[in-house]
Amino acid sequence: MDLKEMQREVDRWIAPFGYWEPLANLARLTEEVGELSREVNHRWGPKTKKPTEDTGDLALEMGDILFVVAAMANQMNIDLEDAFRRVIAKYEARDKDRWQRKDQQA
Repeated sequence: MDLKEMQREVDRWIAPFGYWEPLANLARLTEEVGELSREVNHRWGPKTKKPTEDTGDLALEMGDILFVVAAMANQMNIDLEDAFRRVIAKYEARDKDRWQRKDQQA
C-alpha cells in the first residue's frame, strides 16, 4: 500500500464519524508515540516490564502512529507522498556529507 492509498483508507474509515479537531489529533499522536516509546524502553532501555505485563507489538504501535499522521494529513489537505519526497530531498542535500557511509568505512 502506498501513502496515497493509506490516506484514502484512513479517510474511508474516519469520514462516516467525522475528523477530530487538529489539536485532539495531535494529542492522540503524542499518546501513540508515548506507547511506542514505552515499548522501546521496555525492550532496549533501563525500564524492564513487570512480569505481569504483556509484550507489546512494535509494528502495531508504529501502525497507530501512521494512522493518526494520515488522519492529520487528510484533515489538513497534505499529500504525504509529496511531503515525504520533499523531506528525502532535504536530508539528501543537507546531510549527504554528515556521516561516513558504512560501505566506505575501512
